Amino acid sequence: MRLLYAIPIVLLPNTAHFPADVSVGVSVSVLALAMLLGQRNPPHLARTGYIMPPLIALFLAMLVGFIAAQWHDLTNAAADLREAKVAVLFPFLYLAYLRCGLDLKGTRQLIVLVLLVAVAAGLEAVFQGLSFNLGEFSELQRATGPFGQIKMANRAGVFFAMFLPMLAAVAIRPRQSQFLRLAAIAGSVILATAILFTYSRQSYLIGLFAIMILLVWRSIPGALLVAVLLVATSATFLPKSVVDRVTQTQQVDASGAVTLDVSTTSRFSIWNGTIDMLRDHPAGVGLGRFNEHIGDYTDYAGKDAHNGFLLTLAECGPFGLLALLWVFWRLWRLTRDLRHSPAAARPEMRTFEVGFTLTVVSMALGNMYGSPFFDSVVMANFWILCGLMERYGRIKAHAAELVAAHNPKPAPIPAGQRFPLVARALPGRAKSREAQQFPLLARVFPGLAKRRVAPR
Repeated sequence: MRLLYAIPIVLLPNTAHFPADVSVGVSVSVLALAMLLGQRNPPHLARTGYIMPPLIALFLAMLVGFIAAQWHDLTNAAADLREAKVAVLFPFLYLAYLRCGLDLKGTRQLIVLVLLVAVAAGLEAVFQGLSFNLGEFSELQRATGPFGQIKMANRAGVFFAMFLPMLAAVAIRPRQSQFLRLAAIAGSVILATAILFTYSRQSYLIGLFAIMILLVWRSIPGALLVAVLLVATSATFLPKSVVDRVTQTQQVDASGAVTLDVSTTSRFSIWNGTIDMLRDHPAGVGLGRFNEHIGDYTDYAGKDAHNGFLLTLAECGPFGLLALLWVFWRLWRLTRDLRHSPAAARPEMRTFEVGFTLTVVSMALGNMYGSPFFDSVVMANFWILCGLMERYGRIKAHAAELVAAHNPKPAPIPAGQRFPLVARALPGRAKSREAQQFPLLARVFPGLAKRRVAPR
């Protein structure tokens, strides 16, 4: 069964390396077969998933958007169906891996496989980047890893930034084997380098933010030291093309005025145009129709919204945005419950949980300056990871409950039973809280005990 569930994890991020629809078709078929042949889950694992209700709501919102788009124009029905498959694929992947029937070891192995696939994708991006001219930034030289065309560079950067915290959390985990730590460090370096070669500035910020949060969680002085070292040495050790890309955000014209680059200003213009679009179409323009309408409100016809939340609002209306926000809220609730589970009481046991929390945060940040949420190739393994992490947490929590049930804590013995002579000599005081906890103190200070005798 593990092999069947491993196939989609490997295929889906590498869709661009196969003929059209091969990876999706094979993955869906393999998962359907695995769910059909797999074992039934026990009751503690058969509960409704955390994210399933909001994913269904988002599916309904996208269905309404799809119908609205076809109502106005049927000429792009095939393209709209490809766009709509995201609404079906995400819940299916999440549910399939949540109900995969594997034990704790098998679930953990699939989580590790997700990270290995991300590292392999990052390694491909690194090899692409090493072939570039690193002395000067060029829009035509941006690494995408296995995600295909150069326009996917920003989304590839978000993909690498999403999985970087999981590996970094393992790298800084206390009390673990040296081999595992070195492997996690190597994977983190590969993903960080891949982010650099995508030249995605939002991914730079997301990756730095996640790493600094992890370092603060581990050691505040250590985080401050790393921050100082990064500021002091980044211009020296980073490729000049990366430094050029970052400094392009602000430009100084001939008069000395500071302006933003075209890429940044275009986003602000598109976001303003999206608000104007919403005024004319309060219920949304229809799923996949944003690119067709944005040219009526800005000079950037055919461009993406560069914000997943505004894109959903513009295409599916307020209902779609509320459903999307519900998804993010339940994702945050899932990460919080994983971190606060009794099975993750010790810091060294919260490695995956903390890393997964920052993975969710990184995904949310990636949709503030882009819209990778609706890209099935980029997001497929994220939803697989969500299902695996929820299953992983449930199995660990159930095991902790069984241990607690077999080793119950002894109930506290009332003071009256421990000190029968005191209870007989001072029956009223023995009933008070202080007399039960501190019988000698109650005898020395009887007034203190009397004040607590009266019921509250």
